[in-house]
Amino acid sequence: MNSTRSKRFMARDIDSRMNDDPELALRWSSRVSLTTRILALNIFALALLAGGFSYLDSFRSRIVDSRVAQAGREVRLLAQSLASATSERRDLLVLSLARDTGSRIRLYDETGKLIADSRELGLRNVVLRDPDKDPMGQTIARFLDAVIDRVAGAERVPQYREQGPEEGLEWPDVRTALATHGTPATVWRAPDRTPVITAAAPITGLGVVMTTVNARDITTTVRAERYRLGVVLGIVTLVSILLSLFLARTIVRPLRRLARAAVRVRLGRAREVVVPRLPSRRDEIGSLARAISDMTQALRARIDATEAFAADLAHELKNPLASLRSAVEGLGNVKDPDLQAQLIAIIRDDVHRLDRLITDISDASRLDAQLSRATFEPLALDAVIQALVDQRTQRGIPNDIRLLVDRQTAVPVTILGEGVRLERVFDNLIENAISFSPEGGLITVSIGTEGDQAIVRVEDEGPGVPEEARESIFRRFHSVRPREEAFGQHSGLGLAIARTIVEGHQGSIHVESREDRLGGARFVVRLPIAGA
Repeated sequence: MNSTRSKRFMARDIDSRMNDDPELALRWSSRVSLTTRILALNIFALALLAGGFSYLDSFRSRIVDSRVAQAGREVRLLAQSLASATSERRDLLVLSLARDTGSRIRLYDETGKLIADSRELGLRNVVLRDPDKDPMGQTIARFLDAVIDRVAGAERVPQYREQGPEEGLEWPDVRTALATHGTPATVWRAPDRTPVITAAAPITGLGVVMTTVNARDITTTVRAERYRLGVVLGIVTLVSILLSLFLARTIVRPLRRLARAAVRVRLGRAREVVVPRLPSRRDEIGSLARAISDMTQALRARIDATEAFAADLAHELKNPLASLRSAVEGLGNVKDPDLQAQLIAIIRDDVHRLDRLITDISDASRLDAQLSRATFEPLALDAVIQALVDQRTQRGIPNDIRLLVDRQTAVPVTILGEGVRLERVFDNLIENAISFSPEGGLITVSIGTEGDQAIVRVEDEGPGVPEEARESIFRRFHSVRPREEAFGQHSGLGLAIARTIVEGHQGSIHVESREDRLGGARFVVRLPIAGA
């Protein structure tokens, strides 16, 4: 049942690591590269700017509407002027008004027959261009007009076609003016795509006057504005694309390098991979690069430590196993009961040694994971140490060795930690001091504070630790024991386990010389005070 529960917890942990953070998940763009997304966002902004062409279409429509209204007012005035003119002066008046208004003026009677035409009178001020005779530039301009009008959804007006002298009623404006006595106006499309505006007004007793204007200036104005907007849009597009590529280069390229390095590390090539640290970058990508580089170095150190631990473990297990094998082989060949008893005692010691070694190895291998999941609680450090000293004193201390607790502060020292683990640290240090202390020696455990740290010093009067060995004694399977101690009583993992526990509590442990310059060793443990 326990194994099933542990598997369920492991599956839950794995699932939680594999799932994306909802705040970081990308629903629609997760399959699109970062470069494409940067370009797409900038081009989307440019598309909004390109919407100015639609605004130009509405701008043109407003101009055309105003010109239509103007044509209606002008044709009414023309009708009033022509109504008061005599037939002899009518042609001169038509010619004069056409010249002044810039429009072509035609008079129709009520049957639609042409009476007068400013063009026939010699004024050709309204001439439609032939697209086939225009230069290439005008052809390109008309093509762009057609494309933009289609994209913008502009209304397509009917094409302008001339009517014969007897076909005045074919003009919708003429028919409407005769039928309603109003002043209708119509917008047409010339062959060169310029607007043509016609308007008509009734003349009492005469018929209808119709004006025709080729508003080429509207197309010229709109094309000029489109050209300016197109130039601006082209420049902005070029700059935006270049900036997008620069942004993608500064973001995507280092991320790809980091991703490739991470993949190589995952494939088991951590030692030969150089993760770029990007020291010149002070942004988030630089921080990410340095974090991944540090993580890779930590991984290499962990791999090295694991390999060294495996090698040391094989070496430490090999010695008792060799001794055990020799004793077992000799036991089958020896008939002397005394020698057999000695071999059995050796076997028993080797078995005990292996059992102790395997237990310490198991504790050391699980310690990091257990500390990472441990819940730290407030602990009175001086009370924990005093209880350890009292228990050790009650069990009895060999060689008349004295054990003393020195509290250097009257205020209890409170830290955050796991009591059982910390008890093991200080119990290990006290037992280590007892094993090295001479007969009648004094061991002092002092408790004090320095700033926001609690300081525990364990001092003995033994031979001390040579300066060159003060760091190596904390390595796994490194053991320096007194000469009189029986071989194999310690696994060499005690101080290594103590350092792992202390560092797991965000503290430190080291050995130094005694300040009173007397013989012996001093182990110093520093732990952060709760709430510091």
